[in-house]
Amino acid sequence: MCGIVGYVGTQQAAPILLDGLRRLEYRGYDSAGIAVCGDGRLNVRKTKGRLQALAEATHEGADLPGSLGIGHTRWATHGEPNDINAHPHVSRSGKIAVVHNGIIENYVMLREALQAKGYEFISQTDTEVVAQLLDYFYGSCGDIFEAVTQMIHTVEGAYALGIICSDFPDRLIAVRKEAPLLLGYGSDGNYIASDVTALIRHTRDVAYMEDGELAVLDGHGIRVYDRTLCPVHKERHHVDWDIDAAEKGGYPHFMLKEIFEQPRAIREATAARIRDGRVELEDLHMTPEEIRNIGKIYIVACGSSYHVGMVGKYNLERMLRRNVEVCLASEFRYSDPIVGPGDLVIVISQSGETLDTMAALREAKKRGARILSIVNVVGSSIARESDDVLYTWAGPEIAVATTKAYSTQMAVLNLLGLYFGDIMGTVSSELYHEVVQGMLALPDQMEEILAQPGTIHEAAKLFAGQESIFFIGRNLDYALSLEGSLKLKEISYIHSEAYAAGELKHGTISLVEEGTPVVAVGLYEPLFDKAMSNVVEVQARGAHVLALTTEQHREEMERRVPVVLTVPQTQQMLLPQLGVIPLQLLAYYIALERGCDIDKPRNLAKSVTVE
Repeated sequence: MCGIVGYVGTQQAAPILLDGLRRLEYRGYDSAGIAVCGDGRLNVRKTKGRLQALAEATHEGADLPGSLGIGHTRWATHGEPNDINAHPHVSRSGKIAVVHNGIIENYVMLREALQAKGYEFISQTDTEVVAQLLDYFYGSCGDIFEAVTQMIHTVEGAYALGIICSDFPDRLIAVRKEAPLLLGYGSDGNYIASDVTALIRHTRDVAYMEDGELAVLDGHGIRVYDRTLCPVHKERHHVDWDIDAAEKGGYPHFMLKEIFEQPRAIREATAARIRDGRVELEDLHMTPEEIRNIGKIYIVACGSSYHVGMVGKYNLERMLRRNVEVCLASEFRYSDPIVGPGDLVIVISQSGETLDTMAALREAKKRGARILSIVNVVGSSIARESDDVLYTWAGPEIAVATTKAYSTQMAVLNLLGLYFGDIMGTVSSELYHEVVQGMLALPDQMEEILAQPGTIHEAAKLFAGQESIFFIGRNLDYALSLEGSLKLKEISYIHSEAYAAGELKHGTISLVEEGTPVVAVGLYEPLFDKAMSNVVEVQARGAHVLALTTEQHREEMERRVPVVLTVPQTQQMLLPQLGVIPLQLLAYYIALERGCDIDKPRNLAKSVTVE
């Protein structure tokens, strides 16, 4: 959940660290700090709150000279957000500094053992244990590399670590276990980071560390070792997206920019995979026989990716006539899942590093299932550990609340359904053609919706003062409502819930009273009449309804509802791809009206790398 950046080379480290941390702000944090080795000692600055306070306190890094350093943005897990608990943490001797993502599970035991040896702790964090443990081992052996190897055989848990020692002013050490960390190869030095966006101004050549690996960086190169300390050759990846993609480009918020990038993102995700009206997935290695023999399909994901899976369940079951079960990744491995050889587990993740999803992937793989992942980040942990991977090619997504990642994941899942259904013989040629043509038309239809944001902004003003909002829908509309509700609560802090509209009489309607705001989603043609009945039902209890439907049903909906948002007509399985855009914009403008920090909502992080 936190951000790490490190540098060793010929340049001043502090400005590079601050620049890298700024590019990790989107991950969410409550404090920040840097440590720089200069003149044979460590200089450390840490501040609670926004990174700008740290930049001002160090005069943009000018107060901390030196060409070796590490930096960190922290979300509090152990200990409250304050200057003391912020990273980096420094050893008793003042020689060793550590930044850490993850959780040290046996830190209490280690802390007590070190206290018995005379060590005093000033923070409430698990990370300080790593710094003091390194100090203890280093005092015995005098070699920082040896101290690190002893430390990693002592601590338990998940961690990405950046370590520097003032006795080795040209050496940066990195360690990874179940938390993302990558290496950057530059012309004037080398880097570590928890996300490639931190490095893109300085290098485009990166390598992804694997679990159990340890790396030693200096200004001339990077050496990587496995858990047995045998040298490892790392394959380098070249990052080819434009740095402008990680900038706001004139938009007031990254989230708004990324909402407007969705037409381009859909084109990128689909154009190369649809040729002459046929879906071609050249990056999929399953044989036709393996596809025909698929048993049960599981979709495993968290958050918005889970909502993609909910839409995917309806569409895949229609196209494939196979059982599809959607599972929260955090629950999957604890449910003793009935999954094994012949089953397909589709893992969906924007970052490719979500720890719960990684654990679910490994559990399914251990039981013999085939793993197919849909991810955005090339070379991420989930991508590397999957049997097959389909990249969404969405480009960097900076805002914490996902938008274009959701849309591209759904597009790729629909392509997969068409591809499988064609091979299985379960999709008619008529339906196949309809969906393919619909997918090719989606970017233009999205741009049509985005051309009129003012209508949605006006609608948002009606709901901005509310503290509780309900979403209702049926079938695909219910799955879409889950995402609309999540977007709203993520960035506006309004309590919001999505309900299957057919369940209103089974308890939910007791929550509806005079003035209750309800967003009624009525896009799905086969159940539109039932959706209208549910609108009447909540209005009879005094609800204030905002409706979302297709242009085809605008007039009918407007007879009952004063505020109606619409999307163009498309093949019914694709309606959530269009419908999500007005719901994203609705959430955005409500949050804007409420004065919320839209790109960095409180308590949330872009990539959840702890359980």
